[in-house]
Amino acid sequence: MTTSIDPRLLQLASPALPVGAYSYSGGLEAAVEAGVVKDAATAQQWISDVLEYSVARMEAPLLLRMMKGNIPDLNLLFLASRETAELRAETAQMGFSLNRLLPDLGLERLELDEVSFPAAFAHAAASWGMKPGDALTAYLWSWVENQVMAALKAVPLGQTDGQKMLLHLGSRIEETVGQASAIRDEDLGNFAPGLAVLSSQHETQYSRLFRS
Repeated sequence: MTTSIDPRLLQLASPALPVGAYSYSGGLEAAVEAGVVKDAATAQQWISDVLEYSVARMEAPLLLRMMKGNIPDLNLLFLASRETAELRAETAQMGFSLNRLLPDLGLERLELDEVSFPAAFAHAAASWGMKPGDALTAYLWSWVENQVMAALKAVPLGQTDGQKMLLHLGSRIEETVGQASAIRDEDLGNFAPGLAVLSSQHETQYSRLFRS
């Protein structure tokens, strides 16, 4: 029996990858504090909206472009698209951690002053000869899973709620990959004002479980 899934891609997408993803909520904890997210239904809607209006229109298409080359310029563009200090620090810290890990995986590091997480991920996947669509699918699954795990802790929710959310959100990944593949340069955008405002508020939130 053979499989078309490369185990190295699963390794990149694994929650066990030591990049610190578990310590970030990407603004979701602030949405819980503000009462925007208060149960499984609102958590699923929040994650779904961020996926559609932010990740699918900037992060995902840039990752696909990075896999084809010009990582330095695209990395700077992605870093500039982070609306708050916390969101920028999140991707920079995770990118730094993955970039530092690359030699242990048999890959060269990116020689950049500041490496975003999608840049490091795209570099690793491209170096291993992964198909861009497969790499993005794994990346998005990892993002969705981390968001759901953050919701389980911050709302909080039960494990069954989390599995139902993963089933629903996971079914949207193929569509998101297609959307990211088709988006034109002039249509790239990261317009998610609610996320930006709540992320800014999280910077001074009194009690926090997560770093973003």
